[in-house]
Amino acid sequence: MTLIHADQALLSDGWANDVIVGIASDGRIEYVERAAGSDTNGRTDQVPNHKVATLLPAPANAHSHTFQRAMAGLTERRGPDPRDSFWTWRRLMYRFLDRLSPDDIEAIAAYVQMEMLESGYATNVEFHYLHHQPGGAHYDSIAELSERIAAATAITGIGLTLLPVHYQYGGCDKRDLTEGQCRFGTDLDNYHKLWSGAEQALHNLPDDVQSGVAPHSLRAVAADSLPALLSIAPQAPFHMHIAEQIAEVEEVQRSWGARPVEWLLGNAQVDERWCLIHCTQMQSHETQALAKTGAVAGLCPITESSLGDGIFDGVAFLDADGRIAIGSDSNIRISLSEELRTLDYSQRLRDHSRAALATAEQSTGRRLYECTVAGGAQAAGRQCGKIAAGQWADLLALDGDHPDLQGHSGDTVLDTFIFAGDDRMVCEVWSAGRHQVTAGEHIHRQSIVERYRAVMKNLRELL
Repeated sequence: MTLIHADQALLSDGWANDVIVGIASDGRIEYVERAAGSDTNGRTDQVPNHKVATLLPAPANAHSHTFQRAMAGLTERRGPDPRDSFWTWRRLMYRFLDRLSPDDIEAIAAYVQMEMLESGYATNVEFHYLHHQPGGAHYDSIAELSERIAAATAITGIGLTLLPVHYQYGGCDKRDLTEGQCRFGTDLDNYHKLWSGAEQALHNLPDDVQSGVAPHSLRAVAADSLPALLSIAPQAPFHMHIAEQIAEVEEVQRSWGARPVEWLLGNAQVDERWCLIHCTQMQSHETQALAKTGAVAGLCPITESSLGDGIFDGVAFLDADGRIAIGSDSNIRISLSEELRTLDYSQRLRDHSRAALATAEQSTGRRLYECTVAGGAQAAGRQCGKIAAGQWADLLALDGDHPDLQGHSGDTVLDTFIFAGDDRMVCEVWSAGRHQVTAGEHIHRQSIVERYRAVMKNLRELL
């Protein structure tokens, strides 16, 4: 039994002081008790293994392409085209990924997962669409690169929801994939084989890992393939990019007669198992309709800012009881606090307001954090998101000795973390009870960094 004593903890019913959390050997929370004046049944007579100032449920990182981390800083020159955009960035990404070997991908994934944990995320929801060799030939195992994501997870100890991606076409007209996309390509038959291989790759990992299904986008799959994809794992998470870019919306509207979110809501049974990524190009009626489905909007504010995607209407969506999760997507910058800050600041800039997502009952930081934790658990299909008995022990502790946090309590701690601090305030992180970050650093940081450094040296020489 692992025991954590927290001076304060954010529980399902709000803040509580002097809390003991007991974690069983299977990685689940066995009990949560207020130590002072409670019926502890003698359990809190045990000496806690860990004493922390502020204990929080740790969120899932709901959307990631780990391999793109190695591109960070390489795409900030405009080049000869004065109209640099998401689409020119994408062409650069395609050229870059042809240099990546399976060993490279495993090392990069381990480094990214380490950074996620140090940032405060306990789970990586990996939207994994890099499947094949340069040129498109399959590896001997069609799921080779999914196996490498699993291998990285075994090193880092992060929770994992692996989403092998179906990516069949280069556009709504079903044109062939370009040369740069050929490492992604699947038809339905080989996608089934790929998905089964990825599922098999998870069998040697802890019990908290799982898989899901991910059609890449409406541009990249056939409309009539969605029912077959939904049936592969009927209870598993189902993720898809949607309504990220204006050009994407226009292409779907021309080809399918409706805007992407309009078409999807009119032609599929979108419900709680769905996570729709970005949704930055929605009109008001789409925002309201999506909120009513119970699906999660998977937001990636740093990447959406970097690529000029647009601004998600968080104010209207949350006011309509919509559900959100946060992901690091391109991994250009892995920072839980900065993702949340960027999301809120985008609302303030658009609406010329302050504390745009606060309510009369909750501060901005509290509302953002609780919505993200709940939505991330739903998007990951993971029993987490609460400090409560039976949940996976996905937990993070903030450093009470940090000068900006000293003397603060309750919602003010979250507001300070998100708006005045950064991830250096994160001192301890547990993923399904695995204590992977201590004193702000991953327990295997040195070896993970050394391997990543060697990969990046080689890639830079190739580029």
